[in-house]
Amino acid sequence: MSRAISRLAPRVATPKLLPRLCLASRAVVNSPSSFITAKGNSQSPCRPRQFHATASRGNLTFENTGRLPEFSLKDKVIIVTGAGRGLGLVQSEALLEAGAKVYTLDRLEKPDPGFQRVQERAKELGTSISYNRIDVRDNISLNATIEKIADENGRIDGLLACAGIQQETPALEYTMEDSDKMFGVNVTGVFMTAQAVARQMRRLDRPGSMVFIASMSGTVANKGLICPAYNASKAGVIQLARNLAMEWGPHGIRVNTISPGYIVTAMTAPLFEQFPDRKENWPKQNMLGRLSYPEEYRGAAVFLLSDASSFMTGSDLRMDGGHSAW
Repeated sequence: MSRAISRLAPRVATPKLLPRLCLASRAVVNSPSSFITAKGNSQSPCRPRQFHATASRGNLTFENTGRLPEFSLKDKVIIVTGAGRGLGLVQSEALLEAGAKVYTLDRLEKPDPGFQRVQERAKELGTSISYNRIDVRDNISLNATIEKIADENGRIDGLLACAGIQQETPALEYTMEDSDKMFGVNVTGVFMTAQAVARQMRRLDRPGSMVFIASMSGTVANKGLICPAYNASKAGVIQLARNLAMEWGPHGIRVNTISPGYIVTAMTAPLFEQFPDRKENWPKQNMLGRLSYPEEYRGAAVFLLSDASSFMTGSDLRMDGGHSAW
């Protein structure tokens, strides 16, 4: 019996075997096909190297300073759609604080008054944010604007696609026109924006990261909220990101989504006045017992657009207070 057990027991790495194991792991790190070029010397062959991933392809070019440099977006050029107000504008300010140069796209004739404050904040931070009035369904203007941004900077490093619309209508009352508009903005608009950005990344032979704002509604049917087309469109955004991540991954382009839960914004205030029961019931539907605020999604955007998430793609970051985990 003891002999049979010894045969089945896993082999423990002995000191004689350890160098061989370390050599194998180091061979993977130094493989040309991995795009990795790490710095840092170590006396022990198994001692972890200190490095910072500086690109989606996994290029490791300088040592960790102890200040989480992988979260930095310094000198990176990032496009944010739907950033004239609300979540997109809040996210844009976070990207500026991380060091990025931000170009915002929105269909509003003029951005929210808060945009000027964010512009002043950008100057204080030594960077910039600009506003471009564009409807993501206008593919010609969209491509021309993004190409111009790429030419001016010689690079585009990221995309945060926040542009989207919502409509609460029973399925039997939905018109084809309303459905076309919903999917045109929420799915096709995101797709064409990502395509335009990826086209420039490929042209300039640069890696990058894309983040699409989806919704928990893309994976659950919201109790009492009749939004069949909206929910289906957000499911489409999540699946679109997965497929683009697969297709563009070999070129160093990562694609992920953020799925927020219920958010308190200026646009939801009238909704709560019209349906006061929602203000009371919605918080009870998640594990934290409250609604979220745009500021709570700042860190997620920086994480996914920075090198802190350099090995993350095709994923959905669900931030719904545990709503969909019941």
